[in-house]
Amino acid sequence: MRIRLIVLATLCGVTLGTAPTGPGGPWPDTTGRRFLVFDTAGDGTAVEVVGDLATSRRIAVLVPGTDNTLATFDRGLDGVTHRAPAVQARVLYGAAHRREPRTAVVAWLGYDPPEGFGPAALRWDRAEDGAAALVGFVAELCRRQPAASIVAIGHSYGALVTGLAAARLDGCVTDLVALGAPGMGAPHVDDLGTSARVWQATAADDWIRRVPAVRLAGFGHGTAPAEPSFGARPLPTDGVDGHDGYLRPGSGTLAALAELVAGDPADLVADGPGRPGTRAMAVAR
Repeated sequence: MRIRLIVLATLCGVTLGTAPTGPGGPWPDTTGRRFLVFDTAGDGTAVEVVGDLATSRRIAVLVPGTDNTLATFDRGLDGVTHRAPAVQARVLYGAAHRREPRTAVVAWLGYDPPEGFGPAALRWDRAEDGAAALVGFVAELCRRQPAASIVAIGHSYGALVTGLAAARLDGCVTDLVALGAPGMGAPHVDDLGTSARVWQATAADDWIRRVPAVRLAGFGHGTAPAEPSFGARPLPTDGVDGHDGYLRPGSGTLAALAELVAGDPADLVADGPGRPGTRAMAVAR
């Protein structure tokens, strides 16, 4: 049976007392949570708000990567909870909210990511569809919350989604962040067509570093954001373990992102594309 809830028209979310799904089922337990989208069709989609969008002045939108589905939205890939979009959103919200109470974080599984590392993960088709959906969602956010600043954060293939959307996200989107990204669909930040700052974090032991940074015959995602030639501003990665540890408590990336989301983005200005900014390094300590 398909369960479908879409309340994008209000963008304030719905606190689900009478839940579409409850505990013990194959889908996330929605009781008492705020979802803008919850659809079990196919691999499923979900857009959950942590915090209060109606009063927020700082908003982060988390875009997950390959293999994420509605079934793993809460429990994480392979049952590893820190890989779950819902868990990551709550961790980031907790860290950012301590700095700025008028903060909200959106776990945005509003597209169908590729499965595994087959041809779909090497192509842009799913990312282009995701970028179009992300642009529509963010445009509505900007229209209803014009005073808010938005940080779009893409992890892995999700960074490609944000990169392909970048030129159409200008407005209240102040920053784009690529975490463990194979590429953002451009050879250089200037080619993204955005006035937003572009940041990246790639841990030393992240396996994504071994993915060839090429674009050939419709396959590949271009220059890796970790490459200095790409021109992204680096965020600290101390305490990050592997490909999925960027938003774990205690990581330098999480601390810097919390500051970026909650504070004046000028606080995190980098000294240059190849060096972390002094403020970013201070946050990480």
